[in-house]
Amino acid sequence: MSDAATTARMRALGADEAAALVRNACVHLPEPEKPSAFGPFFDRFGEARVVLLGEATHGSSEFYNARAAITQRLITDHGFTIVAVEADWPDAARIDRYVRHRPLGHTAAADSEETFARFPTWMWRNQEVAQFTHWLREHNEHIAPQNRVEFRGLDVYSLRASITAVLSYLDQVDPDAAARARRRYGCLSPWQEEPAYYGRFILSSDGETCEQAVVAQLRELLEQRSAHALRNNEDWFDAAQNARIVRAAEQYYRLMYEGGTSSWNLRDRHMFDTLKYVMDARGPKAKAVIWAHNSHIGDASATAMGWQSEFNIGELCRKAFGQSAALIGFGTDRGTVAAADNWGAPMQVMQVRPAREDSYERIFRQSGVARSLTDLRGNAELCEALMRPRLERAVGVVYRPDTEFSSHYFEAVLPEQFDAFVWFEETRAVTPLRGPPPHGAPDTYPFGL
Repeated sequence: MSDAATTARMRALGADEAAALVRNACVHLPEPEKPSAFGPFFDRFGEARVVLLGEATHGSSEFYNARAAITQRLITDHGFTIVAVEADWPDAARIDRYVRHRPLGHTAAADSEETFARFPTWMWRNQEVAQFTHWLREHNEHIAPQNRVEFRGLDVYSLRASITAVLSYLDQVDPDAAARARRRYGCLSPWQEEPAYYGRFILSSDGETCEQAVVAQLRELLEQRSAHALRNNEDWFDAAQNARIVRAAEQYYRLMYEGGTSSWNLRDRHMFDTLKYVMDARGPKAKAVIWAHNSHIGDASATAMGWQSEFNIGELCRKAFGQSAALIGFGTDRGTVAAADNWGAPMQVMQVRPAREDSYERIFRQSGVARSLTDLRGNAELCEALMRPRLERAVGVVYRPDTEFSSHYFEAVLPEQFDAFVWFEETRAVTPLRGPPPHGAPDTYPFGL
């Protein structure tokens, strides 16, 4: 027997016993499309300050609908005030203005492009997300403006859009400062359309980086907080966060070509820092729901990622919030998924293969429960049965079924990775949005074409 076969056999040991324990410990869930029935099962996490909701793929409808139902319950019954997602800040800021009934203001120039127009468009530009944002807008309509629920983006990729947002803000409040910002950001002008080329250029030519320029711009904006915030604290906060993104993106695209774990760690550190900025701005009673991939919201120290020195937002939240952080993973066995076969390629509806026999997904499939919530906190017998390192599947926006083992599986210790696990035996692809916004939609409609 080969070493690989021996390892797979070892991972599969105890799967039958673990499946039986899952079957006895889990809670059967209704369909997530019925939020009023689905959401109450997650009241047990209502006392947390941050609830992190994962996904095993970026393109499965059930994951989006389940997170929406859970989030609605946490907002309406447990006082959560922030929804923070694995998306670019400028795109999410446009959603935030829509759901909080805020005008475009200084951001009109920055909003001249479509929302979520960058690959992978279907990840957030889909019917499931649109339905949730409409619900959130209606919910906020009956709440005082200062208490409305925010929708925020945590990611680091929006170099060009964030530069545009900073300049648009400064053009309105301080033309001289805008001129200085244009000179500083001019260093990045050749790379704004394809920022990855910036890192390649720096690495291959030993050229001078733009680090000092973007740091100086961020520092100046932060130093002017008192003067700017008196005019409009919301607009200043948005501009400051975009300046932070430019700073982080400049680093990120340089580190991409250096290899190792640096770029991953910078990205997740940036997402965690952004979450903290948003929560601090909201005040000491702020409570946040985070939507991101399992690879971001599960504790990386319990996975092969952490074993090779990568960390993530889930691990950072556990360290910062302790028992007040709830990390909830999601999994599936089979079905369809919206994905591409390569980065930048068109979206396809692809068949998801049944999970491997030496995976955690096999255990949940063998439990025989189609939809379930398994709370891993305080169940010593179940956790012990699941403690053997096993494979776990992760599908992002790219899915390669022909090389699924090498492309999409990694080792993990599930009871240490998550506080709870939501299971859907079969899932289907999200539905991308197409066509113009509906007749009579407001100017701030987030998904207009």
